[in-house]
Amino acid sequence: MHVRGDELHRVTFRLNGRERSGSAAPRMQLCDFLRHELGATGTHVGCEHGVCGACTVLVDGRATRSCLMLAIQADGRCVETVESLAGEAGLNDLQRAFREHHALQCGFCTAGILMSCHEFLGRVPDPSEAQVRDMLSGHLCRCTGYTGIVQAVLQVARARQQANRRENDACSI
Repeated sequence: MHVRGDELHRVTFRLNGRERSGSAAPRMQLCDFLRHELGATGTHVGCEHGVCGACTVLVDGRATRSCLMLAIQADGRCVETVESLAGEAGLNDLQRAFREHHALQCGFCTAGILMSCHEFLGRVPDPSEAQVRDMLSGHLCRCTGYTGIVQAVLQVARARQQANRRENDACSI
């Protein structure tokens, strides 16, 4: 695709399960497009250099720093933000565990951390504490000290493993 620097471009992708469109300048970051064009304000913009992780979203199922991706690069793809986690019944298990373990304080970094944890648990269903800490090393949180976050992720992993075992046991009867 040839992109002219002085024109707005139509960008269309699936956002949290729904097709959404908007106009973006060629150099507009995905995080700014999500917030200002589509109103998905759960994605926070921190360092704008990909270091802090506050802007992490899932693009085609992979944790991605939305400050390092241009909006036009997301055209035709699937993007999930923190708004996708809670359902009609309320917070999902990961969000509830964060609340239970006081894994957030000011909340600025929480959306990005939740998205990374969500993607991580999909790839690594039974992580060790060291694996969780390694995954979190890509995020900066100045409030929590990470202990509550690690406890929340490990609790969710254990609960999901137990639920899978119960489901498998029920199927083998």
